[in-house]
Order: sequence, then structure tokens, then C-alpha cells
Amino acid sequence: MIDALAAEWLKLRTLRSTSVVLGVIGVVVGLMALLAWYAVHLWEDLPPDQRDHLEVSSLPEVTHMLASLCLAVLGVLAFSGEYGTGMIRATFTVLPSRGRVLAAKTGVVAVVAFCTGLAAVLATYAAGRLVIGDRPIRGQSAEALSGQMPLFLAMSLSIAMFALLGLCLTAITRSAVAAIAVLVAVWYVLPIVGYNLPAPWDERIGSILPGALAGQLAGTGNPQSVGGALLSPLAALAVMAAYVAVPYGVAAVLLARRDA
Repeated sequence: MIDALAAEWLKLRTLRSTSVVLGVIGVVVGLMALLAWYAVHLWEDLPPDQRDHLEVSSLPEVTHMLASLCLAVLGVLAFSGEYGTGMIRATFTVLPSRGRVLAAKTGVVAVVAFCTGLAAVLATYAAGRLVIGDRPIRGQSAEALSGQMPLFLAMSLSIAMFALLGLCLTAITRSAVAAIAVLVAVWYVLPIVGYNLPAPWDERIGSILPGALAGQLAGTGNPQSVGGALLSPLAALAVMAAYVAVPYGVAAVLLARRDA
């Protein structure tokens, strides 16, 4: 298993797409810093009696949302590249245990996604606090890092969940296009559908959507959010685990039964 993990780490870090995805996430962090600067500029130009009307979305939450999609794509590319080039046959020849290959890919992608997501969220938080300072701009939390850390860790777990979902969907479909289409539907389309459902189903369905789980896991879910906030932290963690475990199980069965 150690050799399998080492092989998958070597593959992932030498992929050109890995550098591109990480570069895009770096650009996202830079854009969040620019957004913070623009918000401060607007806030300074407003009369004091109108400053309460200025609201900016939470910068770490925006980074979390975009990083989830970026690293989900990385999860897709971690498997689709081998299928596209036919190298998957060499992989299964060297490591005949396909379950071990899937487990090694899953472990490597999970660690990379979690660490990258946490670094991106923390960098966004630090940049936002540095630029915004103590200005009471609505939507921006002035809470210390220690108070925000449970939410940031939950966001990082959510990002890793999206990455593993992309990996497993690619193992199931053997198509990057199909996997990315499903990911975009889960990431963007389903929240829109859930938001437009009649009450109380809008909040019930919204609470179990992937994008709403991080806040509920950290115990900071907003009842007024599009996603809803009906789950306890333990229930949110169980749902998050199910989003990985179910496609992982299907992928493991299909890898064992299908030809390379």
C-alpha cells in the first residue's frame, strides 16, 4: 500500500493539470484580496449613515465554493488522464489489486485537496483581515482565527469531499466530461432547484446538499441560507461521508468487474 500511495503521489504531482488547478486556486485567493480592497474603497467613500447598507459575501466562503469546484476537477483529472492515455492498463498490471489502486488514489487526492483547501481558505481570511481591518463591513466576520478555525476545517473537509466525488465519478463513468457534468449539477444546479422547491422541502433538501454541509458541520449554518441548516454537526458529517462512501463503493465494484 505504501508503494501504491507513493506511485499515486508521483503521478498527481507530475501532472500538468495539477499545477494549473493549484494556480487557479491561487488566482482565486488573489481575487478575494482584490475584492476586499474594493469593498474597503466603497466603504470609505460612503457617508457614515449609508455604510450599514454595504454588504460583501464572506470571502472565505466564496473561496470555499470555488476551490470545491477546482479540486473536484483535479479529482476527475487524477483518474481520467490514465484512462485517456491507456496508462490505466499499466497501472493495473503493476498493481493487480484494483481496490488498492482506488484506495491509494483516494488517499492522495483527499490529503492534497484538504491541505490545499485549508491553505486557500486561511490565506483568504488573512488577506481579508489585513485589508479590511476593523471596518464593520457587513458579511465579513471580525472573529479571531481561533473562533473561525472549526468552520475553516469543515470547509476543507467539504473541499476534499468534492475532490473525492470527482475521482469516484470518473472511476464509474471513465469519462472526464460525464464526471464534470455531474459535478457541476451537484455544485450549481441542485442548489438552484432546491431553493425553488416549496416549503418546507426547500430547506429539507437544501440541508443535505453538499454546499450546505460545511456550515452545519461547524455548527454555524445559517437558517436563511440557500442550503438550509436543519442538520446537527454529527448528521452533517454522516451525510458528507455518504457523498464519498456511496460512489466509492460503486467505483470499487465496477473497477473489479470491468476490463481496463
